[in-house]
Amino acid sequence: MSGSTQQTRRVILASLIGTSLEWYDFFLYTTAATLVFGKLFFPTFDPLNATLLALTTNAVAFVARPLGGIVFGHFGDRAGRKTVLVVTLLVMGVSTFLIGVLPGYDSIGVAAPILLALLRFVQGLGLGGEWGGAVIMSLEHGDDRRRGFNASWPQVGVPAGFVLATALLTILSGTLSEAAFLSWGWRVPFLLSGVLVLVGLWVRVKITESPLFAQVERSGAKARMPLVEVLRTHPRALLSAFTARIGVDVAFYTFTAYILVYLTGSLGMDRSVGLNAVLIGSALQLVLIPLFGSLSDRFGRRPVYLAGVVGAAIWVFAFFPLLDTRSFPLIALAAVVALVTHAAMYGPQAAFIAELFTTRLRYSGASMGYQVAGIVGGALAPIIAIKLFDVYGTTLAVSIYVVAALAVTAVGLAIAPETRDLDLTAGPLPQRT
Repeated sequence: MSGSTQQTRRVILASLIGTSLEWYDFFLYTTAATLVFGKLFFPTFDPLNATLLALTTNAVAFVARPLGGIVFGHFGDRAGRKTVLVVTLLVMGVSTFLIGVLPGYDSIGVAAPILLALLRFVQGLGLGGEWGGAVIMSLEHGDDRRRGFNASWPQVGVPAGFVLATALLTILSGTLSEAAFLSWGWRVPFLLSGVLVLVGLWVRVKITESPLFAQVERSGAKARMPLVEVLRTHPRALLSAFTARIGVDVAFYTFTAYILVYLTGSLGMDRSVGLNAVLIGSALQLVLIPLFGSLSDRFGRRPVYLAGVVGAAIWVFAFFPLLDTRSFPLIALAAVVALVTHAAMYGPQAAFIAELFTTRLRYSGASMGYQVAGIVGGALAPIIAIKLFDVYGTTLAVSIYVVAALAVTAVGLAIAPETRDLDLTAGPLPQRT
């Protein structure tokens, strides 16, 4: 069922490059929202509320992601994976470039934050369709015995995009004056996205369609309304994908986004401290995510995934005390170990979620389960963390929140079958609740 080794590698490379660019665009906004957008687009508010409003516009993308998953998932299951992946890359790239040329509040008033939120929404649409297609293309081209490893490579796009986005913003913020960075420096990485997208498109147009989808197409078994059929025949799979994702998202955005708010706002440290710490941890994830994906091929998706859940739940209680030391080596240690536990969850996650659904419904089912969880998880995590600390005055409340979300993920793993050995030509039997 798999294509040639050369074609498989080409597909994995195309998926990795594409998802790296998509997440580069996505994280540019997330990082800029914590550092810049409050001042530029909400200058009439006090610093705390301006940051909250900026993070609220950031959350708009998480609302758009399920819609993107629905729309692009439908066409991915109907028209094919390859075409959709080209479109999603264009959608994300154009919207990111336009953010880079968007005037601030001082120039066009209230229209500035409105347009910012609109463009962030479009970014969410693109990313909502991207993840499922990239993962499924890698999964469906590769050797059955290496599905966890192959599907983990699009996941590497997350730290790769984060490293690229954060490195550029760190260099610019460190070499430019505060005034220059706020005026034009932050725009450079957004404008660069236009060039990077052309590279990603050049790679993607050269890959072949998924052999499993081609098999479905030849048999005439394509679903007319994939999402409707997913809801009707795979409710438990959707529930499992949704719940298994929530804790991973909450932990990740606490470890990578809220850390910046906490270090700069609550501890009064320079923004470069948090950025550099997360940058180190993200760089290590470039190796760790495929490693844990490979381990899931050997030991199963759920055991590796659960090990990461337990590790993150324990480490979050050491995470904030290490930040409170104000020592960069200890802050870096906090971020690195946190992101190791995230990699243990994120490595097997792609194959685990995609394998829950049959081939003819896989794009819609995997995208829907994954992206809807983003609203409850990643979209709200930094905002809830800020409010919890503001109300209770202690990071213990934030840690308990992360553990509660991880407990939901553990439940999601418990109600799902072990997917490692499933036959993708048939997929798991439809599960009714």
